Amino acid sequence: MIYRTLAACVADLERSGRLRRIDTPLDPRLEIAAVQRRAFAKGGPALLFTNVKGCAFPMLGNLFGTMERTRFIFRSTLRAVERTLALKADPLEALRRPWRYASLPLSLLHALPRTVKSGPALARSASLSALPQLVSWPRDGGGYITLPQVYTESLSKPGYFASNLGMYRVQMTGEHFAPDREAGLHYQIHRGVGPHHAEALEKGLPLRVAVSVGGPPALALAAMFPLPEGVPELCFAGLLAGHRIPMLRQGEGLPVPAEADFVISGTVNGRHTALEGPFGDHLGYYSLAHEFPVLTVTGVHHREGAIWPFTSVGRPPQEDTIFGAFAHELTQALVPTVFAGVREVHAVDAAGVHPLLLAVGSERYVPYAGERQPQELLTCGFALLGSTQTSLAKYLILSAREDAPELSCHNIPAFFRHMLSRTDFSRDLHFVTRTTMDTLDYTGISLNQGSKLLWAAAGPEKRRLAESCPRLGLPQAFGGLRLFAPGILLCQGPAHMLPKDEVDPAMEELAAALTGQLSQLDGVALVVVVDDAAFSAASWENFLWVAFTRSDPATDLYGAAARTTAKHWGCQAPLIMDARLKHYQAPPLEPDPDVEKRVDALAAPGGPLHGLV
Repeated sequence: MIYRTLAACVADLERSGRLRRIDTPLDPRLEIAAVQRRAFAKGGPALLFTNVKGCAFPMLGNLFGTMERTRFIFRSTLRAVERTLALKADPLEALRRPWRYASLPLSLLHALPRTVKSGPALARSASLSALPQLVSWPRDGGGYITLPQVYTESLSKPGYFASNLGMYRVQMTGEHFAPDREAGLHYQIHRGVGPHHAEALEKGLPLRVAVSVGGPPALALAAMFPLPEGVPELCFAGLLAGHRIPMLRQGEGLPVPAEADFVISGTVNGRHTALEGPFGDHLGYYSLAHEFPVLTVTGVHHREGAIWPFTSVGRPPQEDTIFGAFAHELTQALVPTVFAGVREVHAVDAAGVHPLLLAVGSERYVPYAGERQPQELLTCGFALLGSTQTSLAKYLILSAREDAPELSCHNIPAFFRHMLSRTDFSRDLHFVTRTTMDTLDYTGISLNQGSKLLWAAAGPEKRRLAESCPRLGLPQAFGGLRLFAPGILLCQGPAHMLPKDEVDPAMEELAAALTGQLSQLDGVALVVVVDDAAFSAASWENFLWVAFTRSDPATDLYGAAARTTAKHWGCQAPLIMDARLKHYQAPPLEPDPDVEKRVDALAAPGGPLHGLV
């Protein structure tokens, strides 16, 4: 079924039993987000909240909350999208099986937006304060739009084909924004809106912005899709929607999706910024208040019967986990065409996506050598760190396909076992220091700045990984040793209280102590120092979240018998990672206990949410 409106999608999901209405009055401050997160955790249906306290508009949550439902929503176009992307990966496929691509011209036609003179998106006027003010976590700085479709165009090449449609959160209320006249536009580094803003600054002109909410579900997916640079998201939305996206002109303003549920129009004027945040983010911590561009609002409109879609993010997995899995499902065949030599990539959701990227690459540069070592893998790694969204990876760990053709980087325990058994820690770690990093990651030296590690291993096994916890003498402040997985030892350490960008003497003392006990550490390849060893060892999800969201490679990696030679740092096994939560990092997300109790009561037997959350 082709959905031209969000209401059509809602009606279809309800008919098929994939959506439930919730008529109980619920507060957009904390309550509705808590219900949505619980519904996602249970694999529950999409939820239409029809009685939102203090707001006239219904809110739609958990729309993409399961992979099955996401595939159902796009069931009529999914095959066409897959075939189009497969053809990009292998253009000769159309010659080998031409019958499979008979409908391709029509699919490509759908990718072309069309301009229309009228549409329902601008039917009614409103104000920012009249819109649903979603507050997901207790310390959030105000009401947020969490599924915005932010549209901008290039000033030098205006039009659809140099446009950007991105999902950048928008803060509608807060002490630093003039009520109903200003909003915060949080766009992070390496986002398509950045070059458009830079053009506007260069020309001394305001950047026109149109924020739409709702409309065909394909718009939201396209806005968050990791498309190659130069591929307009609006075109991909048409391909995914199965029809040309109608765009409505607003006089001299930007075009907006004619079937959107809401449209907020405005401008970013010069370098006008204000403190945006805090906001409970998808790494599982708050992103704190920082200066971001201010959107000066010139108009707020909505269609008749408008529905407000939203999501609530937090420590993975959440609904945005499904976005990433769906994107990977569609684009996995394209990886070798974008990154030569790379066979597979996995941005690890449990670690917050950008902090940890696993990959399988080729090592073919010197096939006649007696022993394989990382060479082509380094080319693959720097390509991954040099373009598209993979450039935001903090830890990039690469294996050689030739060593284990059956190994997948989606099998995380097997992948770590493979890498830890083969890594030469004196050779295979390559640091990039004081570079750009994900805006949401607070482990670095400042906002948007930190380090990266390219860790590539190839060749035969160099050690048999330990299967039992060794007995070690540790400095007084350390203890609680436990073997988490083969070769991975967890150690509980003292609270971290040092400033940013400083080597910790306590960690150096630990490294020295382990250097003196290498005979007892045979088979231990990685020691991770944590605040709570029991929590970190409880699951791979906990381990990955703690280890890779709380450490910066350059600052927080130590090693046994470490040394620097010709500016290359290396060590003997084990590598030591400081994954304690530093006092300058953002606090982890914790729900409001009173809100949780209210939701518990609603979910109890006989309550209106029983069986849903």
